[in-house]
Amino acid sequence: MSAPFDRSLTGDLADGSGRDFSVSAGAGDEERVVESALRPHSLTDFIGQPKVARQLALVLQGAKRRGRPPDHVLLSGPPGLGKTSLALIIGSELGTSVKITSGPAIERSGDLAAMLSNLAPGDVLFIDEIHRIARPAEELLYMAMEDFRVDVVVGKGPGATAIPLEISPFTLVGATTRAGLLTGPLRDRFGFVGQMEFYEPAELHQVLRRSADLLGVELTEDGSAEIAGRSRGTPRIANRLLRRVRDYAEVEADGRVTREVAQAALALYDVDVLGLDRLDRAVLEALVVRFGGGPVGVATLAVAVGEEPNTVEEVCEPFLVRAGLLARTPRGRVATEAAWHHLGHPLPRGGALISGAGGALGGATGAPTTPGASSEPLFDA
Repeated sequence: MSAPFDRSLTGDLADGSGRDFSVSAGAGDEERVVESALRPHSLTDFIGQPKVARQLALVLQGAKRRGRPPDHVLLSGPPGLGKTSLALIIGSELGTSVKITSGPAIERSGDLAAMLSNLAPGDVLFIDEIHRIARPAEELLYMAMEDFRVDVVVGKGPGATAIPLEISPFTLVGATTRAGLLTGPLRDRFGFVGQMEFYEPAELHQVLRRSADLLGVELTEDGSAEIAGRSRGTPRIANRLLRRVRDYAEVEADGRVTREVAQAALALYDVDVLGLDRLDRAVLEALVVRFGGGPVGVATLAVAVGEEPNTVEEVCEPFLVRAGLLARTPRGRVATEAAWHHLGHPLPRGGALISGAGGALGGATGAPTTPGASSEPLFDA
């Protein structure tokens, strides 16, 4: 590898902050620099999402044969699954430039009009978190997506005049982690909608092998399997854990990432065998030990672990629910049988537990009757 490429990676996330050691799927500004070096540049290099990649390839090939920009594309799914990578690949496959912005950055319709007027024919406009775009800008976007023109209002009051402004044909690629927050008129204007899914361990293994080659890391098969199993089905987390294990291997071992090295490194960074970090386990411990498995309200649970309710609800709970460790019920949060087993605590005597497999209620009450478990609704889930 060349020296400039090495320099762009050696300082990744070395600020000592705790957020880069977590298994959050969000990316910080410094991590985006590292991700840009690891991103694939074509659909053939893109790993995972076979259905979306195949559908998107047909859309792009058809558009190139017709000599016209492809339909607008909406990519939805949890963070860290490759939505930004696919947006950049679309521009690369079409041979056009990609203009990147985000929904929160577009506060006024004038900001969007200026951005659209600077697009060249066939350019790709990528709007990340498009569900957070301001409503006036969204309404301006409707006409731009359909008719490739916008109306710029000059003046105020009775003397205001709308001046039509023609814009070059372009392709809008929108990415969202919360597709349900998109308005109907905006969602209906996308010609292709791709739903990103979590990765299987075998796909994460391929991602890790490719990243290890780019980073110059000697990664064994069992070491890759160990990291993939703790990555929550998310390539961004897999690449982050690989870099942390690489640091440990270079300082504490011979530089090779084996299963033993990966286990020791991830134990140091508080990432357990299921991919839970310190906060995830703190939430489960509070729910199981302090509240007898629940039900308990999210606000009470947040106070017990010293975090904000939004952090518990939006950062911890999605993965805990998906992993079958926690259930949201009308009476509050309840730990499943799998949570008790994972923490190594004996199941409570009496009462019914929610099964971690399938989430079906094991009895009439849906929670064990133990001290600390309230019989009154604490949170309207």
